[in-house]
Amino acid sequence: MSDDLRQTLLERAEEERVAFVNLQFTDVLGMVKTVTIPVSELEDALGHGVWFDGSSLEGFARMVESDMYLVPDPATYALIPWDKHEGLTTARLICNIYTPDRKPFAGDPRHVLTNALNQAAAMGYGFNVAPELEFFLFKSNADGLPTPMVHDQASYFDLSTDQATLIRRQMVRALSQLGITAEAAHHEVAAGQHEIDLRYDGALRAADHTITARVALKAIAQLNGLYATFMPKPLAGVNGNGMHVHQSLVDLVTGQNIFNDPDDPYGLSPVAHHFIAGLLAHARGMCAILAPLVNSYKRLVPGFEAPIYISWGRTNRSALVRVPRITTGRHQSTRVELRCPDPACNPYLAYAVMLVAGLDGIKRKLSLREASEEDLFHVDPRARGLATLPSSLGAALDALREDEVIVQALGPNAFERFVDAKQQEWESYRQHVSAWEIQRYLAIF
Repeated sequence: MSDDLRQTLLERAEEERVAFVNLQFTDVLGMVKTVTIPVSELEDALGHGVWFDGSSLEGFARMVESDMYLVPDPATYALIPWDKHEGLTTARLICNIYTPDRKPFAGDPRHVLTNALNQAAAMGYGFNVAPELEFFLFKSNADGLPTPMVHDQASYFDLSTDQATLIRRQMVRALSQLGITAEAAHHEVAAGQHEIDLRYDGALRAADHTITARVALKAIAQLNGLYATFMPKPLAGVNGNGMHVHQSLVDLVTGQNIFNDPDDPYGLSPVAHHFIAGLLAHARGMCAILAPLVNSYKRLVPGFEAPIYISWGRTNRSALVRVPRITTGRHQSTRVELRCPDPACNPYLAYAVMLVAGLDGIKRKLSLREASEEDLFHVDPRARGLATLPSSLGAALDALREDEVIVQALGPNAFERFVDAKQQEWESYRQHVSAWEIQRYLAIF
């Protein structure tokens, strides 16, 4: 970091009466971690980083290599709008993780995504994404803990019965104060379910925004006596929470959208066709990263608009990859939408594996099969020769282990730590006897 940039940031913090600075990073599972320093320590943190013990964090170092340090990214500086007390404010800086020998830590999810972006840059591409975050608002009890009671009984795009209109506006305003642009906010299909769509951005900045948005939405909900959850399937029998990710490649020299071809029936260039083919080819292998919880696979079932068949199309919302229609004259907006991710994923790892999967399709010039435009939940997909996504976290982990491209994208450190944590989660779930099993079987057998 240059001396001028450091000085500018220090002066800005002084002008904005910053009292504390949260140094933020994520573990391999995408959980936000924070080290808070008084603003008097900011200059030293910007110049030399801040040491911490990584041995206790999921996916970080083993005990024998625990010392690491945080290096703040000055481009991520923002004031936390809900953390102001007596005129003093708290700022946030997202950090990269380094080892004692001043090398990027291979298990840092932000570093994993940076590596994938470097691969794309070597091919002349930039990678833009835009996530659609779905979440439920539940009522909280007297202790502030979530209850299974939804906040309203509205449905898709409702207004008159939507009790969270003002809350979503507060959320959008908080995101704006954090430097994040929300393009749309609305009620979703299920009672108590909502969606906020973030504007297109470069993948690293978009991942920072995704992580920040999850924190911000929870904070604003809490200020309103509610609990915001990104759990993929918190309620049985209704739609779950997805995080559809719109994505495209741009030419790093011209800035033009490489996916666009107005002469193609779908408006897609040959590169876009190969990219989609790569997403489909690695859909099973990257599913554990994109849908990382046991609960994720209770969302990926027929009947609730979540994809299970590895297919693509335009009008078909049961397809895994959808090609949104583009308004005439707005060809720079050409993009593809991957519909299996959910908002519990680590966005740094998720965007990395999506990109690498698409790049593999381009490198190998994978052909794209015919689009599926019919509702796949009302036809026999086997007759179409369509494969399915894994039906459980255990099956998804097996598919991940077998996909060399996705394993290499994660790197050995992140891969091993992620799989180890998720295998433990799966084994714990498999051994658990649920209330459903007791109710179903105890009085019969």
